[in-house]
Amino acid sequence: MRIATTIFLTDETITPLRLASELEERGFAGLYLPEHTHIPVERTTAYPAGGDLPPEYGRTLDPFVALAQAAAVTTRLGLGTGVTLIAQHDPIGLAKQIATLDHLSGGRFTLGLGFGWNREEAADHGVEWSTRRDLGRDRMLLMRALWSPEPTAYEGDFGSVRASYAYPKPASGAAPRTLIGGGAGPKLFAQIAEYANGWLPIGGRGLTETVPALREVWERAGRDPKALQIVPYAVLPTPGKLAHYAELGIEEVVLQLPPAGEAEVLRVLDGYARYL
Repeated sequence: MRIATTIFLTDETITPLRLASELEERGFAGLYLPEHTHIPVERTTAYPAGGDLPPEYGRTLDPFVALAQAAAVTTRLGLGTGVTLIAQHDPIGLAKQIATLDHLSGGRFTLGLGFGWNREEAADHGVEWSTRRDLGRDRMLLMRALWSPEPTAYEGDFGSVRASYAYPKPASGAAPRTLIGGGAGPKLFAQIAEYANGWLPIGGRGLTETVPALREVWERAGRDPKALQIVPYAVLPTPGKLAHYAELGIEEVVLQLPPAGEAEVLRVLDGYARYL
C-alpha cells in the first residue's frame, strides 16, 4: 500500500520545499494539498466537522504554486490536490495550470477535485450552489477537450471552448489521473464512473458498504473493474484501519498531517514511518 500525506500548508507552517524533500527522503508516496481561495468572515455555512472553523482554512497556500515548489525539489514524489474546488475556477486557465504542472513534474500530478462545502466562498466566485456539481462536470469535460491530442471543441451548458492549440499536454497525452472527493451517493458515483479514475473518500469511514456500491455503478458504466482507484483521504491511521483498507483492495491511502511548524510535522512523519 502506498502511503501519501496531506496537510493544510499555510504562511505559518512548514514550507512546501522542506516538506516535499522530507517526504521523498523518507519514502512517502505523495503530497496532496487542499484549496480555499478565501473564507468570508460573515458566513452561515456550518463547518462540516462541527465546531469553529480552524484558522488554517483562511491561510491556505495556493496548492498549484506550492506543488510546483514541491515538484522542483523531488523526482519521485506524487503531487496532488485534495481537492481543487473546480467550480471556482476558469476551466481554460485551470487546464493550463494542471497540464503545466503535470508536464514539468514528469506526470506526477493527480487532480483531486471536489465541489465544496462553503456556500459563501463559492458565491463570491459567482457559483450557484444548487448547480455546482453540474458546473464542475461541465468544466472537467471542457478541460478534457483542451487536453485532447488534437484540437477539440466543447460546447456545454455552462461554458464552451473552440477547437484550440493548447500546450503543454499532461504527460500522458490526455487527462491526468483524476479522483473525485465527496460523500457517497448516486450523483457523485455517477460522475466518478463518467470521467474520473476513482474516489477520494474523506476520512475513509464506511467503506465496507460504499465501495461495493461504487464498484457496481462503475462496472454498469462499462469501466474496467480493475481500473477503479479508491484512495481514503485525510486518514488518521491505525494498523487495523490500514489492514481493513487492504482487504478492500485499496492500494493508496493519504494520511493527515497537522498544520504546524517543521519540528511538529517531522515528529508526526517519524510516527507514520511505521506504516511505510
